[in-house]
Amino acid sequence: MSISASPPAPSPLLTAAPVPSWAGRVAAATLWASAPSALWRLAVVLGVPLGLAQSEYDSMLIPGWGYLVVPLLSVFQEALAFLTLGLVRPWGEVWPRWIPGLGGRRIPVYAAVVPAAVGALACTIYGVLFTWTTLHADMEITRWGEWLMNLCYVPLVAWGPLLAVVTVHYYRRRTQGSGG
Repeated sequence: MSISASPPAPSPLLTAAPVPSWAGRVAAATLWASAPSALWRLAVVLGVPLGLAQSEYDSMLIPGWGYLVVPLLSVFQEALAFLTLGLVRPWGEVWPRWIPGLGGRRIPVYAAVVPAAVGALACTIYGVLFTWTTLHADMEITRWGEWLMNLCYVPLVAWGPLLAVVTVHYYRRRTQGSGG
C-alpha cells in the first residue's frame, strides 16, 4: 500500500529561483519613480506652498473633497507600486496562509504576470500622458512651482517600463525549467 503525500509547501522565506540583485533594485525603483508625485500631492493637501494659484486648488477640490481624494490617490498609487516587490519576493509566489482555500499554495505564474503586464502597460500610458499633460498644461503656477511639479511628475514615465522589466524577469524565473 502506497501513501501519496502532497508536495511540501514552499518556504515562505525563499523564492522559487534566486532573484538577482539587479531585479530587486529595478523593483524598488518603481517605488522611487512613483513616490515624488505622491509626495507632491500630499504636500498640496498639507498646505505646503508649491507656487499654485487658488484656482488650481479649486480644480483639485481643495478645500473640500480633495482633502480625501488627493491623499487616497497617493496611497493607492504607492500601494500599486509596492505590489511590484511581490515579483521579486517570496510573498509574490505563495498565497498568504490567511486566505481560505489558497493559503500556502503557489501563486500561478499567470495570476501575477497578467495583472503585472496590464499594469505595466497602464503605467506607461498613464506616465507618458499625465507627464505630457502636466508639462504642457496652462496652469496658474509660479515658475519655481512649475519646475518643482515637473521634477515630481517626470519620474512617472519610468514606472511602466520598470514594471515591465520586472514582470518579464518574474515570468522567466518562475517558468524556467518548469515547462510553463
